[in-house]
Amino acid sequence: MSVQLILNESGKQGVPVKIFTKDVEQGAMNQLYALSQLDFIHSHIAVMPDVHLGIGATVGSVIPTKSAIIPAAVGVDIGCGMNAVRLSLKASDLPENLKPLRLAVESAVPVGFDFHKQIKAKMSTLDPLSKRLKLITDKHSGLLKMVKNFDQTWARQLGTLGSGNHFIELCLDENQDVWVMLHSGSRGIGNAIGRYFINLAKKEQQSRFGHVPDRDLSYFAEGSSSFTDYVEAVDWAQDYALANRREMMALVLKAISSPKAGLPPFVPTKEAINCHHNYVNEERHFGEQVFVTRKGAISANSGELGIIPGSMGAKSFIVRGLGNSESFCSCSHGAGRKMSRSKAARMFSVDELAKQTAGVECRKDKGVIDEIPGAYKDIDEVMANQADLVEVVHTLKQVMCVKG
Repeated sequence: MSVQLILNESGKQGVPVKIFTKDVEQGAMNQLYALSQLDFIHSHIAVMPDVHLGIGATVGSVIPTKSAIIPAAVGVDIGCGMNAVRLSLKASDLPENLKPLRLAVESAVPVGFDFHKQIKAKMSTLDPLSKRLKLITDKHSGLLKMVKNFDQTWARQLGTLGSGNHFIELCLDENQDVWVMLHSGSRGIGNAIGRYFINLAKKEQQSRFGHVPDRDLSYFAEGSSSFTDYVEAVDWAQDYALANRREMMALVLKAISSPKAGLPPFVPTKEAINCHHNYVNEERHFGEQVFVTRKGAISANSGELGIIPGSMGAKSFIVRGLGNSESFCSCSHGAGRKMSRSKAARMFSVDELAKQTAGVECRKDKGVIDEIPGAYKDIDEVMANQADLVEVVHTLKQVMCVKG
């Protein structure tokens, strides 16, 4: 379905905000209105059907800017995204009890704030990242104080999951093929880079483009040293996030191929995609070269493959982009939350978590209640609202989930 709501139409102040759903909370609407008042927004703001209130900017927003970038819109989980691989296994190859598989993955991939006891990544991955990072920290030494044991921590967190809504899943598609799918980003180092430059932007004079209605919308103007430094740092964090997902996928595949996991021999048959959904990228839209910030949205150029996960216990989708110009060739990054983590923890019980994740081998304790499927929007409705943005290639159903 095409655009359902438009803010600032009929000559109202600010650029139009084109929203691909009618299900938008008032807090998110307020954020979007403030964002639309910025003088450097190009054409309009596009809002995906998984939209909800965010920190700094609205989750599910696609923000094209000319000659400026808003660090808080990119956020602190820079480069967060998805990776999925189809295996040469069928559902019939899976053991009846998937707990040993889950435990094998949990023992191979640190979750939460943990990291590897030793660096796991190859030097061919580490060396280019290390050299670029040194150039960044030489100019911004304050970053070194934001991460404990900085040099070791960022390297030892390559191939780790993180916390919150990050996950590793085993899924089955409509053909009963087995997939491994995971969701993570740039870990502690990306968080530090995000917080450092967000604070720096708030301290800079915001005069080049007029009034900024909210300090969270503080920007770096193109041509300034801060802008150049931020682009360098955010590019590094996005590359780190891609590498993190590659390293983690390799560790997961190794773990589930061990004899203890109980699977027959297999090989990966196809990598669907390794994509970001919290990032900024330079692109051309409506005749202009602009910086596109996707805050909880993925690129959906014509023919481009992407991943849209549901909550644990729901469906997920491998999709192909349709290149819709109104969405700046974007689509949703998931189902989208319909309530905060704290509200979900108050509203739901462990028994309800067990019922809503029936048939999925996963943790079913109070530590993950905030990730209960009931805390998220209906993924089928989200997909229906973006039928003009993507087409479904595969429908996946989770059978095992490791949460951060």
